[in-house]
Amino acid sequence: MNQLAYPNLYCPFPSHINKHIDVLERHALEWVLRFNLLANESSYQRFCKSKFFFLAASAYPNCQLEELKIANDWLSWAFIWDDQCDLSNLGRQPDVLKDFHKRFLEILNGAELTSKDIPLAYALSDLRQRILQRGSQEWFHYFVDRYEGYFDGCVQEAVNRAQEITPDVDSYMLIRRLTLGGYVFLALMEFCNYLTIPDSLRNHEVMKELKAMTINILAWCNDIFSVHREMSSGDVHNLALLIYYQQNVSLEEAILTVSEMHDREVHRLKDFESSLPSFGEELDAELAKYISGLHGWISANLIWYSHSGRYQNIDSLELNQ
Repeated sequence: MNQLAYPNLYCPFPSHINKHIDVLERHALEWVLRFNLLANESSYQRFCKSKFFFLAASAYPNCQLEELKIANDWLSWAFIWDDQCDLSNLGRQPDVLKDFHKRFLEILNGAELTSKDIPLAYALSDLRQRILQRGSQEWFHYFVDRYEGYFDGCVQEAVNRAQEITPDVDSYMLIRRLTLGGYVFLALMEFCNYLTIPDSLRNHEVMKELKAMTINILAWCNDIFSVHREMSSGDVHNLALLIYYQQNVSLEEAILTVSEMHDREVHRLKDFESSLPSFGEELDAELAKYISGLHGWISANLIWYSHSGRYQNIDSLELNQ
């Protein structure tokens, strides 16, 4: 597996790095340590090697420092929780997972912390307070709804693991769009880039299609680079692995199939963007900024894999209580 040659994925979009990246790197570690989110030395090393700060600085290259810190900390929180869902026993206990998610949503909606809450809950409360100081209640409600979708996807994966269900490709792709967290971080892009997207545009079929294609691109890219970790941990939630198991092809062929899907989707996104309708001068300007942000995420996500050691580690985890 370690000798697999990963394909060169197509990405025509430029990459940029936020000028605050050095400050962000220091802040990123300080924040997770302040909230005791790293249970032991292994978790500490995993976090440092993952370099989430690089992803944040690449995905949000134009935002100011405080917004960038908030975006980075959301990313760190989500990836740390994602590891718990994928690599700990929680990933096979959907009912327990639901209880955690219920409590997290209560905190995001303003519930007071208690002594029974875990460190991740305290970190979530901190993020809520900081983001509401700089963003609107209306936008935050939209953001929390996206998080609820992410949590639902994690539970669906846990049900599959608990019941030893191997989903078909179509079923998997529906779940994957949620568990990627893409809707969360595209919503966060609005906050970081100071966009004003009214519901009339946000709910338009054009926006839905732009987001769906972008999330497909991000998900399929991730599945290619994480295939070793999922295979080693016995997890079937990876598009390349499902094609490998279900279509009687080699793993190399399965990865190539996913890479071809990825590249076609990038071309489809570009073609779609070239034929967008006009929504009026003001909304067209906001939509252009939004699309630029989508491009930034696609580029940042791909480049990050060459800097990050996240998917080289397959150790199991325990929840930090």
